[in-house]
Amino acid sequence: MVPGEAPEPAQCLCPLLASPNAKDVLRRKHKRKSRQHQRFMARKALLQEQGLQSTPPEPASSPPSMPSGAPPGTEAASHGRQGPRAGSGGAPCSRKPSPRESTVPSKCVAIDCEMVGTGPRGRVSELARCSVVSYHGDVLYDKYIQPEMPIVDYRTRWSGITRRHMHTAIPFQVAQKEILKLLKGKVVVGHALHNDFKALKYFHPRSQTRDTTYVPNLLSQPGLHTRTRVSLKDLALQLLHKKIQGGRHGHSSVEDAATAMELYRLVEVQWERQEAGHLWTHPEDREPDSSADVEQYMQDQYWPEDLGPGTSGGGGTQDRTV
Repeated sequence: MVPGEAPEPAQCLCPLLASPNAKDVLRRKHKRKSRQHQRFMARKALLQEQGLQSTPPEPASSPPSMPSGAPPGTEAASHGRQGPRAGSGGAPCSRKPSPRESTVPSKCVAIDCEMVGTGPRGRVSELARCSVVSYHGDVLYDKYIQPEMPIVDYRTRWSGITRRHMHTAIPFQVAQKEILKLLKGKVVVGHALHNDFKALKYFHPRSQTRDTTYVPNLLSQPGLHTRTRVSLKDLALQLLHKKIQGGRHGHSSVEDAATAMELYRLVEVQWERQEAGHLWTHPEDREPDSSADVEQYMQDQYWPEDLGPGTSGGGGTQDRTV
């Protein structure tokens, strides 16, 4: 071999990197990917903040390591989806648990509405009062609402609504926005919820509703015939040993909502176990899990405008053209 031929292989290494244009292309590609990843992470954080995406569990091979000074509950928030919890029915660890198996109290509210009669002979039911309580029974919302049509029948015997209540009532459109803001993303508990949602002109996802008319079915033995509809008053007396709706001034929507929440808490474990089982035996009814395979949605075209950089605070719209 001639000594002058030795350096030739070194001259052929990475010919593309030796070109200034190729370096610029790689630099721009890396810069675009970096900006794109920043936008993705900002949008992902926004979804988690809004409760639309749950925090993914840590890999099983790496045990969680929490700082000694970490506040209580931090570990539960980060690793709450690992393994079955008490009351989740002892689901196998190989199955990815549904978020509904561990309902967070802050994500659960109860609602009750009182209606008055409008239209011909007062046969049209319209919303006149709405109450929303928290998981622990605290009142989150309780307002009188002015129906869209003139009131013909106040139905005071049942609704407890009188003419004087309408003096401080707010318009229906205003109340609807306020109430739906409270219900969005929550598990909603109530008795005969279809009536409440109809009065609100609203549809809540079935998988996020807990109608207490079905409580007797949860408590009965399999195969035992039970009444399909039981009043809230009877359920409260038989299961909670409390009397409600006993006054002459009509029902209290706050009392009814709080009672529905008590009934839900009475059978919460069985109910959430049943819901989780239904979602896995009928996957077509399951809502999409945004925490699964999120990496494939890195591209900008998968993201709606309202979840874009302007909303999440990450980057600017000019990044789309980079």
